[in-house]
Amino acid sequence: MKPYDYLIVGAGLFGSTYACLARKKGKRCLVIDRRPYLGGNLYCERIEGINVHKYGAHIFHTSNKEVWDFVNSIVDFNRYTNSPVANYQGKLYNLPFNMNTFYQMWGVRTPEEAKARIEEQKLEAVTQMRVAGVSEPRNLEEQALTLIGKDIYEKLIKGYTEKQWGRRCSELPAFIIKRLPVRFVFDNNYFNDTYQGIPMGGYNKLIEGLLEGVETRTNVDFFADRSHWESLADKIVFTGKIDEFYDYRFGKLEYRTVRFEEEIHEHCNYQGNAVVNYTERDIPYTRIIEHKHFEMFGEEVYKLPYTIISREYSIEWHDGIEPYYPVNDVRNTGLYARYKELTDKESVIFGGRLAEYKYYDMHQVIEKVLDLKIE
Repeated sequence: MKPYDYLIVGAGLFGSTYACLARKKGKRCLVIDRRPYLGGNLYCERIEGINVHKYGAHIFHTSNKEVWDFVNSIVDFNRYTNSPVANYQGKLYNLPFNMNTFYQMWGVRTPEEAKARIEEQKLEAVTQMRVAGVSEPRNLEEQALTLIGKDIYEKLIKGYTEKQWGRRCSELPAFIIKRLPVRFVFDNNYFNDTYQGIPMGGYNKLIEGLLEGVETRTNVDFFADRSHWESLADKIVFTGKIDEFYDYRFGKLEYRTVRFEEEIHEHCNYQGNAVVNYTERDIPYTRIIEHKHFEMFGEEVYKLPYTIISREYSIEWHDGIEPYYPVNDVRNTGLYARYKELTDKESVIFGGRLAEYKYYDMHQVIEKVLDLKIE
């Protein structure tokens, strides 16, 4: 009899949630992670009384009441509402695109005026494509122009997207922007979901709660002694890179990744918002995150005489740095499909953004685990 029912490789949200549910069913689990701490990209470092999101802003949102009740059974969530702001050449615009944005862009005050301006610019884009003999958008730039028009595209989409992907919008596939949310109301709430918030005390509290009663080991490289770790459990839950699991036999999948520059400022409030996007191409970072605004509201912000910000830079991934976002182009999609065929022959459970080569929001990860049959 092996000492564990499950070896779970990776202590991120998928692995931690799986361990939590398995433990509740009386299963013996061992969770290992190569990092020196638990939580994966949700990990927060407590600095000067502020929970700093070390791997970028994470805002939990869902319309699934089962998921919301589940995470709140682990830790209470606060009332944080995601309302990012875009900075273009020093002028500020509310996101997502709504009546506040359109007033800031054009000075329009009614939905009818805003719709007329957008439709006029969309028609101009479609007409230019037809003159060029093009019937369908061939790239992201043409797609965006036909969805929202020139002004918003050039000021709020083009530069930001090119920084994110490291490529010109005219070189990116159209499917990346299938639609753009446009609201003809004065509403800056980025998400349409019923529930959203941040765990009170930070995401470490959520991970600690999920892994309560579960044996964990950090600073462990599964691949350094794979046969040993595999011998410890009846089943494996793998949340790492799927191509690495198969020793890159078909080649390496590609990713985009991000790096952060943190700064402590000796005043209470740096930018007045948790997230400000910098949408012009010439500014190298994509956004600035001010971490205290995730958990401190109103007068609470001024109780600490300092604040912490992170400048976020989107860069190409290479070996040795953390992979973030799958590059879902034709080449990588085809490559992943070949790896996926191999998983169908395995007893291993593959889950999460790296193992499934798929971008997941947090609520989708938990939904996926809740839907699995843990035996």
